[in-house]
Parts: sequence; structure tokens; C-alpha cells
Amino acid sequence: MRDISLIVRRVWKSAFMFTALSVLIVSATQAQDVAEGRKLFKDNCGSCHTLDRNSTGPALTPKLTELDEAFAIKWIRNWKALVASGDQQAIEAAKFSPAEMTTFPRLTDDQIKNIIAYAKAGEPKKEGADPKNAGESASEGFSDFSIAGIAAIILISIVVLVVLGRAIKMLEGLILKKQGVELPEEVPFSTGIKRLFKNKKFVFFFILCIIITLVTYGWMGMWNTGVHTGYQPVQPIKFSHELHAGTNKIDCQYCHTGAFKSKNSTIPSMNVCMNCHKSVQATEKYDGEISPEIQKIYNAVGYDPATMSYDKSKEKPVEWVRVHNLPDFAYFNHSQHVVVGEAAIRKERGLKPEEPVCFACHGPVDTMEEIYQYSPLTMKWCINCHKNAELDTKGNAFYDKVIEAHEKIKKGEKITPAALGGLECGKCHY
Repeated sequence: MRDISLIVRRVWKSAFMFTALSVLIVSATQAQDVAEGRKLFKDNCGSCHTLDRNSTGPALTPKLTELDEAFAIKWIRNWKALVASGDQQAIEAAKFSPAEMTTFPRLTDDQIKNIIAYAKAGEPKKEGADPKNAGESASEGFSDFSIAGIAAIILISIVVLVVLGRAIKMLEGLILKKQGVELPEEVPFSTGIKRLFKNKKFVFFFILCIIITLVTYGWMGMWNTGVHTGYQPVQPIKFSHELHAGTNKIDCQYCHTGAFKSKNSTIPSMNVCMNCHKSVQATEKYDGEISPEIQKIYNAVGYDPATMSYDKSKEKPVEWVRVHNLPDFAYFNHSQHVVVGEAAIRKERGLKPEEPVCFACHGPVDTMEEIYQYSPLTMKWCINCHKNAELDTKGNAFYDKVIEAHEKIKKGEKITPAALGGLECGKCHY
């Protein structure tokens, strides 16, 4: 009987430490997988897919939940090869959208599994928060609810093990009493805890668990430093992109005129707003009164709708809050992407013909009531696009000059920086 008791106690202690350590490691690993899956989704899938609704591609959460994981991995990596092999399921899936999905041969099985894990888990949201603000908390890797769930699992596991241990000890005591064995005086709980922390093995595993947890949180925190995906500041005027770009189909470059001809896309002036809102006042929605948000535009330009006149002395600038903000050391030229790189970006991101190229980086702006940062805008995210975008050099004057310069170099002729674009203003003035 004593042998059984010793074995049970050893097993209980080992199970206790193993379970606590396993739950910590597995929980941290799963959270890391979902967080990594979210980043991969934003970098590779976000321009065509959303989690909960059909876009260029199908809604991923219901689709990946119903699909076999092995098939999903093959499909994401190279759907064209799967269709070419005659796979009937792949042939049916390819009929969803006329836009060709990008292949991702560079993604490993684990990376694709992380994307699937994120799609199934969904976007973490804070309770009571606006769904469009969910990205702000998601940038931390996982939500407060996930952390609470991990803590609950650990606590429940500990409670179950303690209760089982006490029950085993009680049963042993009853059996020994019936056998006439005198039991030693029970050690107080506080004394047992003190003895436990004097056990070197327990202290080692306890410290190891703390170190693993802190390293995991620290690594994830550092990895997400400076990444503002989902950032959605409150603006002085509640301008709805969903209404203007979505419902009214106003072209992005009607307001952001600098996007196709300069480095910056430029913030539209109030004069651009007044082109429409001198007439459009949304009075039908406010019992004959001018919309409060439109009135803010009038106040900014000093416009009196009653007399239809402007008073320059009443003008005051609108203090818009910048949403997309690259570091000072990062040079990004809008025109180079919107004009020169449009075809390559459209093909890489799988945009529909009617979708502006702006969606490749800024996401589905036509569905945003208030604008927020859709893409991570990290160096890795940009580099992945530059690695995969396929340039069309035919009929492109820039590449014609490069080829011409290359031919001169082969012949040993003189070549100057000017021949390679060295006279372009942007080479120095940016």
C-alpha cells in the first residue's frame, strides 16, 4: 500500500509540473502561431480576402474551416499546379473569381498552417469596441480574451490536480486507518508550500516557466514595436470613405491629386470638398438643418450658406490626424507606385479592374466608415511585394535606356550617371 502511495504521489507531482509547463508553452506557442498567421495574412492575403465576407476571394474563416487542411496547404502554395493535376475540388474552387490568385511557393507548411490558424480563430476584438478598431488590439499579437483564456486553463489545471491530490491522500488515510496504521500529523498547507519552494527541481521548473513566459511576451512585444496596423485616430471631421469612395464611387485621385504625380498623395484642400458640398448639405437627414460635419467644412473655409459668401477672416485650418506614417528614413514615392508600378502591383495583389491601385496598400477603403491603417507597412511587407511583383519592361522607356546603357558598357563606350537617370530630381531632392 505504501508503495502504491509513493508511486501515486510521484506521478501526481510529475503530472502537476508537466501540465503547468506544457500549458504555458503550448498556450504561448499557439498565440505566437495566430499572431504570425495574422502578419502573413496581412502581407500576402489581405488585399483579396477578408475573414468574414466575400471580396475578390471568398471569406476565409468559413472556407478554411470547412476545407481539409492538407488540401488548403496545397491550394495556397500553388493552386495552378493543383488545378493542372486534375483535382476536381481545386477546379471547382478556381471558378469563384475571374481574378487569378497569387501563388505562394515561398511559404512553408508551418507558415500556411499559421495563416489557417489565424483565419479560424478570427480577428481578436476588445469587448464593446468598434469592429473597425479591432486591428489596434490585434497588432499586439492576441487579445485580452486570449490571455484570460490561457490564465483560466492554467488555473483550472492546477485546481484539478490539487483536488485530485487531496482526494487521493484522503482515501489513503482512510485505508490506512482501517488497517490500524497510525498516521503522522498532517503538515499545514503553508509549511507544505515552504517545503515545495525548497525543492530545487520545483524551483528550477517554476523559474523556467517564468522565463519562457517573459521571453515570449518580450519577443512578441519587440517584434510589433512600431507596427500600427489597425490604427484609427479620431479625426476633426467624420469623413466617410465608405460613402464617398464606395456608395458615390468617387475616384481616390479626385481628392488625393498628388498620388499620381508626386511623392505624397496630399491631403485634399477644403476647396475640393466645397465643389460638392456647396450644394450637398444632407439636410434631409437632419430635419432641414445642415449636417454637423458639413457645417465643420463651412466653418473651416469661412462660408456662410445663407448668403453663399466667404469670409476669409473666419477661415481656420482643419487639423487632420495622420494615419499612415512611415519612418523618416524610409523613402516612398506614391507616383512611382500608382503610375509606373500600377500594372505590376495589380497583378501581384490580384486587384479587379474596377478597384483602384490604392487598395493594394490601403485596403478596401470603399468599405471604411473611418479610415484606418490596413497594412503593416513594415520593411518585410514592402520587400515581399518587391520580390514577387513582375515588371513589364516592354515599351518602357526607362528600361530601354537601361538596356541601351548596358550595350554601351559591353562595347567599352563611355557611360555617365546621367544615362542611368542621374539627372532626375528625386535622386537628390526628396
